[in-house]
Amino acid sequence: MTTTASNVGRISTRYLALALIVGNLANAQDSADGNTIPGNAALESAGAVIGEIIFDKRNIFDLSDPEEDKWLYRWANRLHLVTRDEVIDKQLLFAPGDSFSSRLLEETERILRRNRYLIDAQLKPVRYENGVVDVQVMTHDVWSLTPDVSFSRRGGANRIGFGIEETNLFGRGQLMRLKYIDDVDRTTTRFEFEDRNLGSSWWTAYLRVADNSDGDTKILSLVRPFHALDARWTAGGRLLDDDRRTALYRLGDEAAEYQHEREFATAIGGWSQGLRNGRVRRWTAGIVYDDNLFSPVPDPMLPALIPEDRKLVYPFLGIEIVEDQFETTANANQMGRTEDFYLGTRLSASIGWSDQSFGADRDALIFSAAVSRGFGSLEKTFLLLSATTSGRHEGSNRANAKTTLNARFYHRQSGKRLFFMTLRGTAGHDLDLDNPVQLGGKSGLRGYPLRYQSGDSKILFTVEQRYFTDWYPFRLFRVGGAVFADVGRTWGDNPVGEENFGWLPNVGFGLRFAPTRFSTDKVGHLDFAFPLGGDASIDSVQILFIAKRSF
Repeated sequence: MTTTASNVGRISTRYLALALIVGNLANAQDSADGNTIPGNAALESAGAVIGEIIFDKRNIFDLSDPEEDKWLYRWANRLHLVTRDEVIDKQLLFAPGDSFSSRLLEETERILRRNRYLIDAQLKPVRYENGVVDVQVMTHDVWSLTPDVSFSRRGGANRIGFGIEETNLFGRGQLMRLKYIDDVDRTTTRFEFEDRNLGSSWWTAYLRVADNSDGDTKILSLVRPFHALDARWTAGGRLLDDDRRTALYRLGDEAAEYQHEREFATAIGGWSQGLRNGRVRRWTAGIVYDDNLFSPVPDPMLPALIPEDRKLVYPFLGIEIVEDQFETTANANQMGRTEDFYLGTRLSASIGWSDQSFGADRDALIFSAAVSRGFGSLEKTFLLLSATTSGRHEGSNRANAKTTLNARFYHRQSGKRLFFMTLRGTAGHDLDLDNPVQLGGKSGLRGYPLRYQSGDSKILFTVEQRYFTDWYPFRLFRVGGAVFADVGRTWGDNPVGEENFGWLPNVGFGLRFAPTRFSTDKVGHLDFAFPLGGDASIDSVQILFIAKRSF
């Protein structure tokens, strides 16, 4: 019998794929019907095609678990509208008939986990036959309709809020929020709506309308982002109209004030060739209109210190380079949930030119750049580094130039203990009066009042020993704890004048509360911080109760 070269090639390819499948049996899993499913690498090598997509949508509580099979939890499950199939389906990066790709499954998991109405998402092949692989999409819902009642205290200032929030309106993945907030700056009544997948698309629509005690805010945004590594284009625009009173601080107390009216608009477009050799290069272009007017506050209570009006109108060009290097872990910044970390190199930069002929009040080169990189192993020791810079060149002078460096170090001592350090520094040059560098209870120096020191540069160093417990009260939130020390200082002049106390250290301890059944990715902090410096007016202990996106 005669065999052609092409036939030999096809036979060799088939045997190679078979060998890879056999070689991957150690990574294989069993399907529901007892058949062995090859590992993901073997499925890709064999040219497997996606068949059925099976949605495994889990309600808030697992009633098969005796700890959760309670009347209150059964009632909550019955009242909750589980996320609709089509909402999950339109966020998938693959469809029946596509070639099986382990990378796309992992990226889809990350996209789904970004939704606040889901606490977890896991994708895996569950059946393989005749070159066709069925994929299960497991999602775990949380309670999405919540009375939004909050009280926080940090830096000696209270913040009170109440309202109602729905993060998964009618199971469609839409956000709607109505909230009243009373804090040190203003009282606000705010309405928000967001749909991250408008219709069945990747377009994101966002609306915010706020009535403030010192003005009002309106934001409208419609953007199709680079939603995935292999996404080829982006487009959209954003409008902002904001009017508010702003205070300048001296040792944590308001010392001067001004009224700030801002009109901002931008339109962007972008393109990319997609993922190539593990890397993405994206180009963006657009135009920005940014008009800032400053005036005395009506019925002032403090001396006026008025920034210079500023109107910038400029086209810009930007570039972003992203490596495909993501990893997952748990018990690092959160508790009891999958955490996605980016450990690759990401570079971005943009440059624009504001010109009086465009309607601006000055000629200026507008620049910004950022870089980040991760090192090490998430299971032992890793380091995350990032840097950003931005500002303007007006003639031969730099204006409002600010460079920030951030280093975060994690050392996992066990599944229950983690040592954390962070170093953050900012250097400013000729900053706009409305863009001060501040340090205090709100910005990480936990033992001191809100906005205690101001200048044009600062540095903050934190060490923290984190503890993750097995305590799971009422199966509603996980509990952890931390012992910490912070030290920081500012440099440069404060426009309102204040004594600079140099290095300001504090020590403290606190509890952490991570809700697992509600639509929030924030961790509750109850901290007791003890200042070791500053002036005599500071309380000997600062009690902070806040919600943050990290442990």
